[in-house]
Amino acid sequence: MRNVSEEKDLRIKSRVISEGANRVPNRSMLRAVGFNDEDFQKPMIGVASTWSEVTPCNVHIDQLARDAKSGAENGGGAPMIFNTIMVADGIAMGHNGMSYSLPSREVIADSIETVVGAEALDGIVAIGGCDKTTPGCLMSIGRLNLPSVYVYGGSIKPGKLDGKDIDIVNSFEAVGQYQQGEIDSEQLHKVECSACPGPGSCGGMYTANTMAAAAEALGMSIPGSSSTPAVDAYKNEECRQAGELITDLLKNDIYPRDIMTKEAFENAITVVMALGGSTNAFLHLLAIARSADVDLTYDDFERVRQNVPHIADLKPSGQYVFDDLFQVGGVPAVMKLLHEHGLIHGDCLTVTGKTMAENLAEAKGLSEGQEVIYPFDQAKTESGPLIVLRGNLAPEGAVAKMTGQTITRFEGTVKVFDSEDETTAAIEAGEIVEGDVVVVRYVGPKGGPGMPEMLSITAMIVGRGLGGKVALMTDGRFSGGSHGFVIGHIAPEAAAGGPIALVQNGDEVIIDSETQEITLNVSAGELEERLALWKQPPMKQPYGVLGKYAKLVSSSAKGAITDGNLE
Repeated sequence: MRNVSEEKDLRIKSRVISEGANRVPNRSMLRAVGFNDEDFQKPMIGVASTWSEVTPCNVHIDQLARDAKSGAENGGGAPMIFNTIMVADGIAMGHNGMSYSLPSREVIADSIETVVGAEALDGIVAIGGCDKTTPGCLMSIGRLNLPSVYVYGGSIKPGKLDGKDIDIVNSFEAVGQYQQGEIDSEQLHKVECSACPGPGSCGGMYTANTMAAAAEALGMSIPGSSSTPAVDAYKNEECRQAGELITDLLKNDIYPRDIMTKEAFENAITVVMALGGSTNAFLHLLAIARSADVDLTYDDFERVRQNVPHIADLKPSGQYVFDDLFQVGGVPAVMKLLHEHGLIHGDCLTVTGKTMAENLAEAKGLSEGQEVIYPFDQAKTESGPLIVLRGNLAPEGAVAKMTGQTITRFEGTVKVFDSEDETTAAIEAGEIVEGDVVVVRYVGPKGGPGMPEMLSITAMIVGRGLGGKVALMTDGRFSGGSHGFVIGHIAPEAAAGGPIALVQNGDEVIIDSETQEITLNVSAGELEERLALWKQPPMKQPYGVLGKYAKLVSSSAKGAITDGNLE
């Protein structure tokens, strides 16, 4: 970290407000919220809070934001808290509300960028929780490129039922078990009341925890932040440290794009693969990379994946939750192990002002005798479980999570559905049987609109005992809690005229995770004839947030971003 004079003016943006007679009106406004003469000589720090009572993931973040503000004050800054929105995927799941989930990432990024840009702030502490807040915060940080630190609000503690740990995915899967008659309404209600015991994001290696771990691997978080539970007292201290760090970053001219380099994104992919994270990491890391002006593609995920073993026994396909990982050393201990095996770029800069290698040298290793993380020679798989498939059904690519699977090839007959509701009704009616390839289309970024997750469907399939016996393919996406033989992010999507729009009932499909191919057994000539007859359906939502999103959004293979075609 470069040494500079303590007299350096750290008001890299806010000088336009804090100096000059013509800015008296601007300063008058700030005096009304507590600023005084001395504050106008300090850097103005924005604390971007994602607090809300909408979801347990973020319900505690109001206090964390105040802790970050306190830290920024101690560090010599003049901090201000502002809020952005969030969507609780677990509440939006299974109905039309899920169309708003992925678009909320863009709203979060846009809103933080808007406030920081409008108020001429000098640095940012961003605190997130639920699935879209981490990538949304990091996208705005990449765009603004002002000294910044991201803090994760932390994971929820597991619920307890009948002496066993449960979480939100158990609630979804209990629905299928109830429909099958495996549990009664009383047991179903017990699951409902026990799954989420308090604050924090969903507990397994689902999307929120996946992206928190990725943020730490990118170097944008306090070491350990991704795995410290929401209710742990140290989470408050992390926020205070983050606030203090902003002044150090300003003094030493350390900016997000100095940290979020191509090598840092490779570190993030490495950690996601080793932990068996959510397929949503593809969407979000591509989008964050775009915001940080880093060229990242599916090919980079594949190149990194080949060398990274899957070593975590974490839900949804494993036994443990993120709180268990925290107890045995957390993400820093996993990264330390990966670094020892030469899989982490140690020279990457981080928000601490130190390199990743220097941070990891200070980290403790995994606890002796722990069982959450496997030794390398006992890895669940020799390479990462999140794979890209291509073929005549997905020319731009598709994404699958092959964890907990005993089969690598699936060949079956297609049953096509043009909405999640149609698919749900077919599952409930017992129409989906072993050997089926269920295709759910027109649910991509444009077609959904909003690329809704299919957790309700995958959970119903698993709950009915069809996990691994039925393949599910979609141009939509899956929750980090989904498991089974599922392929998402098929691109181009149906609404854009992709090949998935041409699939018909009775077609045969071959999915091979070893050759990484997804093949529709229909000739090229037949597909051309079907395409000639295909008509693009009208937009489901031609106005408002979803209408704008559908008009602007890119392919999922490019991160489903809304500012990709502005050049």
